[in-house]
Amino acid sequence: MVKYQEDVLDRTFAALSDPTRRALLARLGDRESLSVSELAQPFSMSLPAIMKHLDVLSEAGLIAREKTGRTVACRLTASPMEQAMDWLNRYQRFWSDNLDRLAAFVEGDPWPPSQALPSTILSATANSPRAPASRSRAGSARRPKKSTPRGPTRKS
Repeated sequence: MVKYQEDVLDRTFAALSDPTRRALLARLGDRESLSVSELAQPFSMSLPAIMKHLDVLSEAGLIAREKTGRTVACRLTASPMEQAMDWLNRYQRFWSDNLDRLAAFVEGDPWPPSQALPSTILSATANSPRAPASRSRAGSARRPKKSTPRGPTRKS
């Protein structure tokens, strides 16, 4: 059995849980390295907010930063993601087995609705398009909402 460093996996999945951080990683995946300002350019958030996201990615080991003069460049590091993929692949066989069983069931056992429903139900639904499925559903029709009086308004 493969031993995983749980704190590394926790930090990796926590970092990947945010859509902005995933977008930053996707931008880094397209290029060898990008400066922080280049990374922040397409996002509608402040540079300090981007820096906080980059701090999380850096602490998770997903990016490496290099400072040259006043420019900080970031590049993608894949090793934590490889560990996360190894962990996910370990459980893939369970998903695959269940999906294979479902596909075999669906493909092997056709169930047309005309054969499954008794003819009395079919004739009742054919004659009355608005017939309720059961007595309990008969009383669940939507009723118009009652409006309430308008509340007080603030004047500027």
